[in-house]
Amino acid sequence: MLLYGFRMYASSVPWQVLSSNVGVGVLTAGWTLDVVYPDIVESRNFVFDVMFDSPFAFVPVVHLGLTGFDMDRLESSRLTLKAENVTEFGFQAVISTWDASRIFSVEFNWMAIGA
Repeated sequence: MLLYGFRMYASSVPWQVLSSNVGVGVLTAGWTLDVVYPDIVESRNFVFDVMFDSPFAFVPVVHLGLTGFDMDRLESSRLTLKAENVTEFGFQAVISTWDASRIFSVEFNWMAIGA
């Protein structure tokens, strides 16, 4: 097929889509985002390893969606959620906050799309 001067080829590799819902918080081992250190204003992170049920042939695209959180209402709410270190086998969900924000729990969905 010729489209605007470019040839388009159908891929013989089938697409694979995996997804799940994750909830982490104060009951999760290593969680410290609920603790504030008065003299430290820098970013605080919690890293959650996600392993795919079946590996991809190539590194997939990973999309994260924040679906819930529990935060202290006395300070400003600061929260970031990122997918980092994506491989064919999984990725790391990095939850971050900073300054005096206290996060007690975070819920998110993830979806990985690839071949």
